[in-house]
Amino acid sequence: MHAKILSGSWNATLAIFTVTCLLTGTGLAGEKVLHNFKDDGKDGHKPLAALIFDASGNLYGTTSEGGTGTEYCPGGCGTVFELMPKGDGTWTEKVLHSFNEDGTDGAGPAGSLVFDASGNLYGTTSGGGAYAVYGTVFELTPTAGGQWKENILHSFNYGKNEGSMPFGGLIFGAAGNLYGTTYAGGAYGGGTVFELVPQAGGSWTQKILHSFKGDKNGSVLEGTLILDAAGNLYGTTIFGGDLSCGGGTGCGTVFELTPEKDGSWTEKVLWTFSGKDGDRPLGVVFNAAGNLYGATALGGDLSCDNGYGCGTVFELTPKKNGSWTERVLWILNAETPRGYYPWAGPILDARSNLYGTTNEGGDFSCYYGYGCGTVFELTQKADGYSTGAVLYTFSKDGVDGSNPGAGLVRDHSGNLYGSTIRGGNQSCGSESDGCGTVFEITP
Repeated sequence: MHAKILSGSWNATLAIFTVTCLLTGTGLAGEKVLHNFKDDGKDGHKPLAALIFDASGNLYGTTSEGGTGTEYCPGGCGTVFELMPKGDGTWTEKVLHSFNEDGTDGAGPAGSLVFDASGNLYGTTSGGGAYAVYGTVFELTPTAGGQWKENILHSFNYGKNEGSMPFGGLIFGAAGNLYGTTYAGGAYGGGTVFELVPQAGGSWTQKILHSFKGDKNGSVLEGTLILDAAGNLYGTTIFGGDLSCGGGTGCGTVFELTPEKDGSWTEKVLWTFSGKDGDRPLGVVFNAAGNLYGATALGGDLSCDNGYGCGTVFELTPKKNGSWTERVLWILNAETPRGYYPWAGPILDARSNLYGTTNEGGDFSCYYGYGCGTVFELTQKADGYSTGAVLYTFSKDGVDGSNPGAGLVRDHSGNLYGSTIRGGNQSCGSESDGCGTVFEITP
């Protein structure tokens, strides 16, 4: 989970970002490292967001640290990067922007990017901006010289009851407006769903669509929203819901926001997690039948991780009466090689097969027996899902990467692409455990 890097609200047992494992890979699919982050004052490190493709097959992503260091970010405030495939099978990286937290620019991007129809990139930073620590929404525009120009569309200001610390990515609405979430802030401090609307002259206006209270309706958002054909928004909260769960914080919810004729939005909680079926959901995705799929960072087998659970993969199915039913598809466990602690939700292919990552587990010779993560698949069958398969296990020499912290993206040939927050160049990082990689998995 991205926010625990900056927030003390997570239990110490979940300080996954301190892992120091080193590894090589094993599994049912082949892995290829496309890029090793170098932490040389230019390159980024610790990528936390899923990658995206452009029409030419280039990959784009963000790193939460690294790039050009500043007074406020000695190790770098993060980057936006592009990876371009070459004819010999290698890939070339280009840093499009290094964040510098100079009183305008943001810092610490953790959400995925999105393109508009003109080829401009949009994203969020969890910190920085005009109000120092609350984050931004930015646009990167390609210029004639091959460079990219940044424009800050919005700086969040906690003092105005705005949201703060957007850890999720953005999505576009039909009218060219942007939707996103914030981890905190809003009228009650529990996070928001916001909209940015473009104005004549190039400015953007923010509107808070919903502020979360921390009660049964949920609080604290990290994931990226999704939009249905009717214009309704869907997302998850990592806290709230059943407040008897998760030590009193609640184990999270799946929600829907519906636009009303007067311009307001109405929230409906579609599912409340109980701990046994999951805890800390990480976003959802639709399949063609209208079912929702996601993963939780904790919950499931509550004997795992001192009673917190090691995570689940779940399905939500709508009923005719407007309610939803849940089915747990996979329960992760630290005692099995399947991996545990997913930091991102799964993706779907056209057959509704699911693909995802876990941050730990797999090869238990790594990280003092905790493991350094896996890539997994759940296969759709006529009678439901299989028990799943581990496609790839990151292991102990670190060359292939360590501890994936983001979800995957799939190309037209079925290859999977993702990133790890550690591993790769072993001379990199404060503990010489690597600054992360971008990898390809070929089933």
